Amino acid sequence: MSKIWEHSNSRPVLWLTGLSGAGKSTIADELHRQLAELKIRSVRLDGDALRSGLNSDLGFSKQDRSENLRRSAHVARLINRLDFPVICSFITPLNEDRQKVREIIGESFVEVFVSASLEVCEKRDPKGLYERARAGSLKEFTGVSSSFETPVNPEIVLDTEKNSVEESLKLLWPIFLKD
Repeated sequence: MSKIWEHSNSRPVLWLTGLSGAGKSTIADELHRQLAELKIRSVRLDGDALRSGLNSDLGFSKQDRSENLRRSAHVARLINRLDFPVICSFITPLNEDRQKVREIIGESFVEVFVSASLEVCEKRDPKGLYERARAGSLKEFTGVSSSFETPVNPEIVLDTEKNSVEESLKLLWPIFLKD
């Protein structure tokens, strides 16, 4: 690997999917930071951030989740077409929604499954969401009262139960490096 990806013609849209607490945002933030250190400008899209603005009119029903992801995929595609790599972290619990996102974004789409068991995610619970869901104060919470379908054919699987953030990033770097 001798040439930095920045000089190739194709910019990826990394779509990190997985349960809350799996490590999607942590990995995405660190990748974004490391790319910036290399002077590679990228854009970071986070599900929580988009839900606080652009998608604030949506709830967590199946239809609203699907619409949230549809809108977010269009934003990622627009940014990507401006020649930026885009790093997205969205739970994206259903395979049908991941397929729609793939179709919207097109050939730049790279599905990254950030894998951790429900038990591990609940132990991590960085926002206290699982506790609230188990207590019944959060409805339609993925992994508790709403299902998460394991991705069928992700391009990359990052097992955050076994691998550190740095080890996970090493699996992502080949996307940004070309021979």
